[in-house]
Amino acid sequence: MNIEPGATSYRAIFISDVHLGTRGCKAEFLLDFLKHVESDNLYLVGDVIDCWRLKKSWFWAQSHNDVVQKILRKARKGTRVVLVPGNHDDPLRDYDGMAFGGIVIAKELVHETADGKRMLVVHGDGFDGIMRHAPWLAHLGDTAYTFALFVNHWYNRVRVALGYPYWSLSAYLKHQVKDAVKFISDFEIAMAEEAKARGLDGVICGHIHKAEIREIDGILYCNDGDWVESCTALVEHRDGRLEIIEWARTRQFSMLQA
Repeated sequence: MNIEPGATSYRAIFISDVHLGTRGCKAEFLLDFLKHVESDNLYLVGDVIDCWRLKKSWFWAQSHNDVVQKILRKARKGTRVVLVPGNHDDPLRDYDGMAFGGIVIAKELVHETADGKRMLVVHGDGFDGIMRHAPWLAHLGDTAYTFALFVNHWYNRVRVALGYPYWSLSAYLKHQVKDAVKFISDFEIAMAEEAKARGLDGVICGHIHKAEIREIDGILYCNDGDWVESCTALVEHRDGRLEIIEWARTRQFSMLQA
């Protein structure tokens, strides 16, 4: 693997819920992140491309294309890139085990960290009760969520104009709703239970757009967050330590660029 000058090198990077093809996608933030990091392994943990939204209306900014090209370039230069499809890019699950442009498609996999932890890597929508039992409600919720992201975008333009840093209004509202908090807790527990049932040490997932590292009943639960609200990634250091990177706060980007 060739390391770009000035880039921080990790053993593995996990990103998900990019939602390329939507106006809420913070592609500029992600592109900047990818320019400043290198890794042996790059895991795209689902919902990288939003097929749901693209079916309704076509939107594909140049920055979205730049993200795709950057990932393909990393694969060409020796990074092992694996795409684990989610519910929004579900059609890619039909290509499980195949590779395109150096990117391997896998419905799920087990990643072993440098310190020996065996982690299930899966998007997580299969453990979402709404997705399993009422997919129509998930699509309805997606429409409401898209509107919340629209409000979030303009709210933050005003914040930055007034000299305040980026802050996710949509994430804040979601986490203040009692039912949403319970849903997140139930999801995290379900993911940890699945990893434990398989005899693994932990799980790395996305889907709920809430970055987190915590232990649940002896199982390490890791969620890498998203690139429409929090702009976060999960990274594995060379010694196996896992850390969440909050790129928007780290770089203090101006939302006026988005």
